[in-house]
Amino acid sequence: MFRNDDVCIVSSSIKIPLPYISKRPTCPLRTAHSHIANATNSIAQLVNSFTSHSTELTRSVLQKSSLLCSATLSLTGDLERKCPIRRLASLSLAEEAQQKARQNEERVLISEVLVRNKDGEELERKDLEAEAAQALKACRPNSALTVREVQEDVHRIINSGYFSSCMPVAVDTRDGIRLVFQVEPNQEFQGLVCEGANVLPAKFLEDSMRDGYGKIINLRRLDEALSSINNWYMERGLFAMVSAVEILSGGILRLQVSEAEVDNISIRFLDRKTGETTMGKTKPETILRQITTKKGQVYSMLEGKRDVETVLTMGIMEDVSIIPQPADTGKVDLVMNVVERPSGGFSAGGGISSGITNGPLRGLIGSFAYSHRNVFGKNQKLNISLERGQIDSVYRINYTDPWIQGDDKRTSRTIMIQNSRTPGTIVHGNADGNGSLTIGRITGGIEFSRPIRPKWSGTVGLVFQHAGVRDEQGIPIIKDCYSSPLTASGNTHDDTLLAKLETVYTGSGDHGSSMFVLNMEKGLPLLPEWLSFTRVNARARKGVEIGPARLHLSISGGHVVGNFSPYEAFAIGGTNSVRGYEEGSVGSGRSYVVGSGEVSFPVYGPVEGVIFSDYGTDLGSGPTVPGDPAGARKKPGSGYGYGFGIRVESPLGPLRLEYAFNDKQDKRFHFGVGHRN
Repeated sequence: MFRNDDVCIVSSSIKIPLPYISKRPTCPLRTAHSHIANATNSIAQLVNSFTSHSTELTRSVLQKSSLLCSATLSLTGDLERKCPIRRLASLSLAEEAQQKARQNEERVLISEVLVRNKDGEELERKDLEAEAAQALKACRPNSALTVREVQEDVHRIINSGYFSSCMPVAVDTRDGIRLVFQVEPNQEFQGLVCEGANVLPAKFLEDSMRDGYGKIINLRRLDEALSSINNWYMERGLFAMVSAVEILSGGILRLQVSEAEVDNISIRFLDRKTGETTMGKTKPETILRQITTKKGQVYSMLEGKRDVETVLTMGIMEDVSIIPQPADTGKVDLVMNVVERPSGGFSAGGGISSGITNGPLRGLIGSFAYSHRNVFGKNQKLNISLERGQIDSVYRINYTDPWIQGDDKRTSRTIMIQNSRTPGTIVHGNADGNGSLTIGRITGGIEFSRPIRPKWSGTVGLVFQHAGVRDEQGIPIIKDCYSSPLTASGNTHDDTLLAKLETVYTGSGDHGSSMFVLNMEKGLPLLPEWLSFTRVNARARKGVEIGPARLHLSISGGHVVGNFSPYEAFAIGGTNSVRGYEEGSVGSGRSYVVGSGEVSFPVYGPVEGVIFSDYGTDLGSGPTVPGDPAGARKKPGSGYGYGFGIRVESPLGPLRLEYAFNDKQDKRFHFGVGHRN
């Protein structure tokens, strides 16, 4: 056999990282791009700009790195004229691409296949030699190979992740052609430098790379570690990614993380009809203080979504969207597009009063209101309303500032003035007389509310009340037909200054979620004739899914200590209490407990069916109420009811029609609007 010592296979400048990335869809750079780019169309624009900058940086880093391999075979000397392999060895990669269409590629017999280092010597680490040998698929001893098969095995060695370069060299021996893969292993991982990661926890970064310390850097495992870092950002909606990777001398791995910080936030008002930019009535600072995204922080799409929902809950916007736009130096500008709702107007409607159970109109109420949602462009609310029924009426003025300026705790303030007249039948009415008593109240006060913690809020307030009882001619009276007192002071009116404290827990916010309310009121006797008492009231509700149905459990209770007016007693029975009874006909007590269970199930579209059972008791406290109005009217003090009904969703809230039986075998229809209290 002739000698071909001057035959060699030399390296060319074909870069492995970019093909490696293109062949692996899980590469962190491409994965981050695809996930973020698919999030929203607006984000895609920023991603393209952001990624183009990152790609340039990545390309410059990779060009400096040593992650090169040979993938070209060429021949030197006059062997081309003598050796049968000359046509095979003279093919470059470009020519090989044209030869792929040929069915018959000439093959060269290889007698031996070895893995050596770049100097042709055995590798110090036999485990790496075994990894490279295991990656070979086509190149086996005593096999006839083509250029394409050798090239594919070169890529398989590189794709194993342990080597930075691989060069196949053909050596002619007396036994035949020996094919030597000269490889250069990656360095051992000795340290990590991460730049630009301002929000990524250092511990998470260390944990991602911990298993690789002191080991040969494997590009596949490195890919997985980078993917975990990018996934950490994606799970939190943060607009960031690992944009460059470089292996420095000494086994130091350098990561460059690009985090898009918010550079500027602006508000753009759009016309609700044309969509064109227009002048807004709301002050921009009123909107900006509602959002949690601030200048200088890494932009989070999840936080941006919450900001949109927060601005919508202000009640003054019809539509809200956030459009990220690329800014200089890799930052991002946020433009919030808002469409304002009409800020004020008049409205009219109607409803049902559960306190009216007799008469031709049976509690029908008409209402008229004026509201302004955005007073002074500061999201402050003004409501002036009038409700008028057969007996009861309510005149109310409310002024609410949802967020007091200068307060960082989101404290709201409400100023209220109200003049109301409600039926006295709940406490004092029955078939024997006094069915037309009305309780008049003039109240005015101020309340402050603020979030305490997630899902919890608190309210404190001070309310003054001037209240008394009138007969059907509107004349103030102090005793009923049983000669029982109607006021606590013995005068025609009782005056009370109430200090109020309330805490509320709400689950998801819908009616079926968990809820807890604790309300405490204290009468402050600043003047001798003012009433002094303490009233505590609590309500709790829990919803449980049972297949397509839902079980609702609720319980409420309260107690009063001190000198209070009889009409302030807890009334038990009625549509929002124990169904099957008239309003207040179970009892009127100083204490009470009412429990209810309901099973609701879908029937058709917005219609639901419901089966319910209620129980209420005054805990034997009826006689302790001044004048014992319940005992005089022979109210049982406790009772239960059960029945069935339907619910229909409407713009006014759920319309409830229920048919109930009580423990006295009486039957009664109940109609209501809205959820039970």
